[in-house]
Amino acid sequence: MATCLELYPSGELRERIGLATSLLRSCHLCPHRCGANRLEDELGACRTSCEAIISSYGPHFGEESPLVGRHGSGTIFFANCNLRCLFCQNYSVSQLGEGKKASKEELASMMLSLQAQGCHNINLVSPTHVVPQILQALEIAMESGLRLPLVYNSGGYDSVETLSMLDGIIDIYMPDMKYSDERVARELSGIEDYPSVNRAAVKEMHRQVGDLKISAEGVAQRGLLVRHLVLPRGLAGTGEVVNFISREISPDTYTNIMAQYHPCYKAYDIPDLARPISTAEFQQAVELAHQAGLNRLDKARPIIVGF
Repeated sequence: MATCLELYPSGELRERIGLATSLLRSCHLCPHRCGANRLEDELGACRTSCEAIISSYGPHFGEESPLVGRHGSGTIFFANCNLRCLFCQNYSVSQLGEGKKASKEELASMMLSLQAQGCHNINLVSPTHVVPQILQALEIAMESGLRLPLVYNSGGYDSVETLSMLDGIIDIYMPDMKYSDERVARELSGIEDYPSVNRAAVKEMHRQVGDLKISAEGVAQRGLLVRHLVLPRGLAGTGEVVNFISREISPDTYTNIMAQYHPCYKAYDIPDLARPISTAEFQQAVELAHQAGLNRLDKARPIIVGF
């Protein structure tokens, strides 16, 4: 099956690069619409200027099994984030900005290196705030033979306007659906309108790529994969999230109900977040997903402590 990159006209990619880059002048790449002139090295709400910051890259075997396959998912971790999650398990990267600036040529070289190592895809982790930089690097990488499927792995706070520029370019979308309650999103991630923005973004992602398609070898080729992290005391609003996915996206949406929450970063300062989830809480979340009619739940489950 051909990847989007193999089918994408190079001239149209150049046009998308121009459109995306223009958004950096008074930045409205993401729903914050902070207005920073990132082309002049002003820092936006994402704390990133005109160059992407890379924390690390390499084959990754801890992702969902359709992404990992036999040879790993070729992950590129971008530093900083447009969310402020108080419990982020990668806070040194997402909140503290751990990493180094990379030119478009360096980013392209990383993509080609991951392909040479046999990875099944290029997994762009936290790409929301660096879409223009990614597109600029893709143009260079494509000219040098990049042909792997592209994974857009985001926190789910994405602009439909920006996502529309990726139509035909991204093969696999893997957003979080973190919350169903605006108050909780505001308190835990510093976002006023997460549920409505997130739902519109996931709808657009599904419109572009449809349900997840997996090869006979068990490797993801194209489609939507949704992640939902179960939080203590039902704070994530799992019931509403899974009902939305089933009813307004597709009951065949590949959904990972994630059990790996544990207190991290500033979570110990919040009583409701200061413990791991219980076995009962996780089992209830999975049951809610089944009741909603979702029939493609990820089966890889970490061990969690019972309470």
